[in-house]
Amino acid sequence: MKVYFEHRRQKVLPFPEFLLRLGRFLLISSILILFSLLIGIVGYHYTGKLNLLDSFHMSCMILTGMGPVVEINTSAGKIFSSLYALYSGIAFLSISAILLSPVVHRILHIIHVENIDDSK
Repeated sequence: MKVYFEHRRQKVLPFPEFLLRLGRFLLISSILILFSLLIGIVGYHYTGKLNLLDSFHMSCMILTGMGPVVEINTSAGKIFSSLYALYSGIAFLSISAILLSPVVHRILHIIHVENIDDSK
């Protein structure tokens, strides 16, 4: 099993390696965003009878939490829209956590290492 973060007793990762780590997490986040958008585009296109551009626009707005921009008139579209909104709330928070985790870890790791050095 590959460990993505250094242990608290290890030194802070050098900045160039940190940028590579951040790039990997950015790639993972981007893939999840594209996957989520694809679900929304296909769902709104087929269940809500929206054209592809409107489906993309609606998916982006729901995924980011901005809200719907087009009225859905079909029952299947309304059910999909409701389920996609629930999914999007969880996806937005999860993707944000994935993207920010290397930065938060680095900050906390630096603070912890400084505390260890001060106590000696």
